[in-house]
Amino acid sequence: MANWLTSLKTGTPQEGYELAIVMAQRGVTYMQPSLDTRKAAWSVYTEKGESLMFGSLVIAAHFQTIAKANGYWLDKDILLEGTKD
Repeated sequence: MANWLTSLKTGTPQEGYELAIVMAQRGVTYMQPSLDTRKAAWSVYTEKGESLMFGSLVIAAHFQTIAKANGYWLDKDILLEGTKD
């Protein structure tokens, strides 16, 4: 397996969310490396709302991890200034 994930750091929340999607997709590929098997299951996943919701939960969990790694994209200087009052 290629070393494709070198950092969780992203410039924006949008980039972080897109990374979370890629991580979820890669996870499926690692668990089921057969493209033919994945293609055969796609019709089942796209027709069942529960499957799509579970996929969204996986993306959300990855995004939570990425957001924390990026300090929630907060400007630390502004954050500290707000606590001086």
